[in-house]
Amino acid sequence: MQTLSNPNPFDQKAAPGAAATADSGQYLTLRLGDEEYAIDIMRVQEIRSYEEPTRMANSPSFIKGVINLRGVIVPIVDLRMKLNISNVEYTEFTVVIILKLKGAVTGAVVDAVSDVVTLDAKTIKPAPQFESAIDSRFILGLAQVGERMLIVMNMEALLSNAEMGMAA
Repeated sequence: MQTLSNPNPFDQKAAPGAAATADSGQYLTLRLGDEEYAIDIMRVQEIRSYEEPTRMANSPSFIKGVINLRGVIVPIVDLRMKLNISNVEYTEFTVVIILKLKGAVTGAVVDAVSDVVTLDAKTIKPAPQFESAIDSRFILGLAQVGERMLIVMNMEALLSNAEMGMAA
């Protein structure tokens, strides 16, 4: 018997430790090292070329600093460093994806953005659970698009205030 106290069975608060699921929709594909990732396009505010942010004292190494984006101070996170991916040098393809996550604005440095793909929730398969450099809480699943295997990321979990060592 299903109770009506939580009408969304996929809500992360429904069961502690339950994995989040990926929804059908459009996803921005990006490259980090040798892997291709996908993030929900509805979280993307804009894509900017990389510019050196202002470094903040005592911040975690993966936080490159902050930028002033039209009057809003935005922390810039290098996703390669956050995910323990070998540090790739900054090139003309390196970009910052400005994301709006739970009302906060955060920038994510990635090697490159590729394209936008449409994924059906049924095509996003659960990722195998094993020890890896990337915490399984940050992965919603894997999606095959032609010959490409995309790792669908949970950006809310990856860039949460707690994960970045920031006060709420």
